[in-house]
Amino acid sequence: DLSAPPKEPALFAEDIISTSMYERDMAISPKGDEILYTVMVPYSNFQTIVCSKKKGNNWSKPEVVSFSGKFSDLEPAFSPDGNKLFFSSNRPTEGDSQNPVGKIKDFDIWYVERVNGSWSAPKNLGAPVNTDADEYYPSVASNGNLYYTAQYKGGIGREDIYLVKWEGSNYSTPQPLDTMVNSAFYEFNAFVSPDEKFILFSSQGRKDEKGRGDLYISVKDADNNWQKAKNLSAINSERLDYCPFVSVDKKAFFFTSESHSLKRSFDKPVLLSDLRQTAGQVRNGTGNIYWVDFNFLQEYFK
Repeated sequence: DLSAPPKEPALFAEDIISTSMYERDMAISPKGDEILYTVMVPYSNFQTIVCSKKKGNNWSKPEVVSFSGKFSDLEPAFSPDGNKLFFSSNRPTEGDSQNPVGKIKDFDIWYVERVNGSWSAPKNLGAPVNTDADEYYPSVASNGNLYYTAQYKGGIGREDIYLVKWEGSNYSTPQPLDTMVNSAFYEFNAFVSPDEKFILFSSQGRKDEKGRGDLYISVKDADNNWQKAKNLSAINSERLDYCPFVSVDKKAFFFTSESHSLKRSFDKPVLLSDLRQTAGQVRNGTGNIYWVDFNFLQEYFK
């Protein structure tokens, strides 16, 4: 039940959505009846978007969405009305009769539209958002402004969070968020609130980092400027913590973590069967999706 998130961070929908596979980044439809997220194959880094639908107070068995499963697709993000879904993909942009699927390229932002209850064929968002570099992790504000991750020449750091403003029929020139958010290190995977009053993102390389990448938050002040980002120390682990998402009703905060419960040593010799069981458990070091009551973050808004 999405209306009753736990008071402390916990696995979300264990054994249905959070499993022994690598699950990461997610989006819930504005109606709260669909969850789309990414399943990744470690080492090959093949990624596909899957969907679970609400069934009473439970979630259905996840299935690969109609437009995914062939190339690496990840990081779904609904438009405010739920009728458009943005995502990142390395699928080819064009093909021909001899090579109908084209060739795998860099990652771009793509989108599908809901038509008569089904998703349309994917469309590339095009310039000025997409370039010869990679574009990742779209997040859409209520006014249509788009935030995403890219590693452009001339950026602030090694990887930055960019904003393109929606101008009614086209997007503005991409601009990196200022140094209250971006740094000389890696900033990536940003979720912006629909009103653009706060942004949650991940960063790797900062002095206050707990592990291999931490979650941070920046809140706008009364003059509409981003304030210095704060480390979500109550959330972060010694492993990678990333892919933030907040439900439309602001009741639940979701994130992905590679934290695990694996042992480094044992009191007595173990059997191979024990190790197989350990490797197959949910918290085995691959990514899992966690959630917590959004009020858990209130101290970071002060």
